[in-house]
Amino acid sequence: MLKITLVKSPIANTPRNRAIVQSLGLGKTGRSVLQHDTPSIRGMIHKVKHLLQVEEVEDQPKAPKARGKKAAARTGTPAAPAAKPAKAKAEAPEAEDTAEKPKRKPAKKKEDAE
Repeated sequence: MLKITLVKSPIANTPRNRAIVQSLGLGKTGRSVLQHDTPSIRGMIHKVKHLLQVEEVEDQPKAPKARGKKAAARTGTPAAPAAKPAKAKAEAPEAEDTAEKPKRKPAKKKEDAE
């Protein structure tokens, strides 16, 4: 695992460098994140190495996050409550009501003066 700390602001850098810093999970200076040591992460770090401080740390197992019923069954943790269904919209009025509306008069056209 790599502990990556943002030590310099990416404000004065190119939009590409700012996007790389954000994709690493860093938002503000002084913040740190743990990332797996993979070639893609190493490549991102290399592009913005002037903004970062990188340390190698030992792997720390993370507890899995239970997000649904299946995950809760695997981990033994309670599942998150289900979302409420959307309310049904009221039915539209019958077509008989629309026939009683007065018709709109056509707009008057201006005649060209000759």
